[in-house]
Amino acid sequence: MGKSSKQKVHVITMGCAKNVVDSEKLMAQLKLNDIEITANLDDADIAVINTCGFIEAAKQESIDMIIENVRLKASGKLKKVYAMGCLTERYMVDLQKEIPEVDRFFGSNEMPNVLKELGADYKYELLGERMLTTPKHFAYLKISEGCDNPCSFCAIPIMRGKHLGRPIEMIVDEAKRLVEQGVKELVVIGQDTTYYGLDTYGERRLPQLLQALADIDGVEWLRLMYAYPAKFPKDVLDVIAGHPHICKYMDMPVQHVSDPVLKSMRRGISKRVLHELIDEVRERVPGISLRTTLILGYPNEGEKEFVELLDFVNEVKFDRLGVFTYSLEEGTTAYDLGDPIPAEEKERRRAAIMEAQQAIAEENNQLLINTTQRVLIDRIDDGIYVGRTERDAPEIDNEVFVDAIQRLSVGEFIDVDIEDATQYDLFGRPKNEQRVPATP
Repeated sequence: MGKSSKQKVHVITMGCAKNVVDSEKLMAQLKLNDIEITANLDDADIAVINTCGFIEAAKQESIDMIIENVRLKASGKLKKVYAMGCLTERYMVDLQKEIPEVDRFFGSNEMPNVLKELGADYKYELLGERMLTTPKHFAYLKISEGCDNPCSFCAIPIMRGKHLGRPIEMIVDEAKRLVEQGVKELVVIGQDTTYYGLDTYGERRLPQLLQALADIDGVEWLRLMYAYPAKFPKDVLDVIAGHPHICKYMDMPVQHVSDPVLKSMRRGISKRVLHELIDEVRERVPGISLRTTLILGYPNEGEKEFVELLDFVNEVKFDRLGVFTYSLEEGTTAYDLGDPIPAEEKERRRAAIMEAQQAIAEENNQLLINTTQRVLIDRIDDGIYVGRTERDAPEIDNEVFVDAIQRLSVGEFIDVDIEDATQYDLFGRPKNEQRVPATP
């Protein structure tokens, strides 16, 4: 059967969780304008690609996705292709020249124009409405846009502009609507969540925001991501430690530890202060799971600076750790430093860091064997239930594989007896579940 006369829109999201939120809000606006959304590209007449421009690999993935959809248009499988987001904000002129088959490009803050192009009106009264693309039991909650930090390697301010926080009341209202849809875990995101409040209220108000969100009836887990370490608001720690619904978890991207590298990166913090902050976080929030990201191969990272970072990883023992290799980005203050470290050397350093982290992760996980962990079930794979503990953020951290006789539901919390562990996964059964021995 052919397609119906009513055109269907398929939205493709590239990049980070912040883009996920933008796409969900776009789809909600389209749906409320009576424009049909389809999750299947094969059923679509129009493709809208929400692009990422963070690092070279992400940019190439977005370009490849645009080209793939342009080919579908050329073959008659799509009528129109639009691109929006960070990549198009940054390289609008170049993209218009190089891929003219795209019907129109939009920047990262042009949702009203995207809607207008698609025949929809931007409904300001529906700013918090979302069409969730995550499993319905968790959702990302974006509290701000843009960034005021001067990090030398980062193009986010170029693509997203200066920091612009949302009022607490507006964020809480959106969170309540998400909970009404069945969301149990809210993952708080922004380019720099610890900056929250400075532009809107003249002071950092992340503690007050977290308290207000965690107090919402129905919020089981509240998780904090992207906590910038410089000028960290330490009163946040009391809120995390003191509220039963706030996960004892924090994502704090340190990027590096060598003072010369931190200074060139313009991170606004030193190795000594980083160490002191991490120690204080762990002291004031006992049992907290700390996640970080590192950049390997920054232009002035010599072998000495790299070894210093490797020693730091082995000493601090982050619970969760991700690594990016340095990407030379036009328009950033580090651009003039060039990219002197070969890709092979960057990869060697990345592999060494990840090898060290794997050993740390396996050691930490082995300690959880013969303990009972509260697990949120995310999905079912071949009859095995897969979930997470509060130590793990969705889509990026460890998972728990639960072998259960009883029927469990996605979005359900259950106590799990941990029986085995690998570097990044735990294995267990529901607590006190009775097992009948097999008949010989």
